[in-house]
Amino acid sequence: MLASFILDSIRTTGRYALLMRKVFARPERGRMFFRQFVQEVGKLGLQSLPIVIIISVFIGAIMTIQTKLNTENPILPAYTTGLVTRDTLLLEFSSTIMCLILAGKVGSNIASEIGTMRITEQIDALEIMGINSASYLILPRIAAFVLMMPLLVVYSMAIGLFGGYCVGVFSDIITVSDYLLGIQYAFIPYYIFYSVVKSLVFAFIIASVASFYGYYVKGGALDVGRASTSAVVNSSVLILFFNLVITNLMLN
Repeated sequence: MLASFILDSIRTTGRYALLMRKVFARPERGRMFFRQFVQEVGKLGLQSLPIVIIISVFIGAIMTIQTKLNTENPILPAYTTGLVTRDTLLLEFSSTIMCLILAGKVGSNIASEIGTMRITEQIDALEIMGINSASYLILPRIAAFVLMMPLLVVYSMAIGLFGGYCVGVFSDIITVSDYLLGIQYAFIPYYIFYSVVKSLVFAFIIASVASFYGYYVKGGALDVGRASTSAVVNSSVLILFFNLVITNLMLN
């Protein structure tokens, strides 16, 4: 069982590497790529803004409340709540957790779209016309999501901090002055750079893994659903793994 799993993993990794070589080896014409790229920026990036806003503002508010209620201690300084909320948002939530959430939305979307094109033989038609189907379908999606993901992450940081600020404004759990002091105290700009680097890696993982499972789907509509599920699960596992690796490299 273990040997079979290892062999299957090696085989899948090899197919993924060959597909990525095909994606980047012979890009299509610039005009065709740019047209697809602009469409994917809107679909994968801008259409993800609503869910980023909703989740970030609520998580920022919840983290502020939970931190304040669970650190009630006269020994701790008043700015502790804001500081903990800020660092948690910058270091983990906005980069890692948000990417895991978007892996479900964006990853399943990419895998189902490309998978549907595969089972309806649209990809075969592209190949017959002499078009590099892997580059035509996958490269614009990867480029668009890699471009938009850092922007979404930075936006999530700001919205999350605003959610914590709303707790100070609309409740008596924490004062606005204490919260603002906390989010400014001992601020380390490198944390933002660290989160942006993670988001670039995670965006590539999400887009490329989802494209891989969609591109090689076989069968019918049911198999497209299975491919979407596999894309989300595997990209989530890879995000967690590379989160560990990048954290050890950049914060140690």
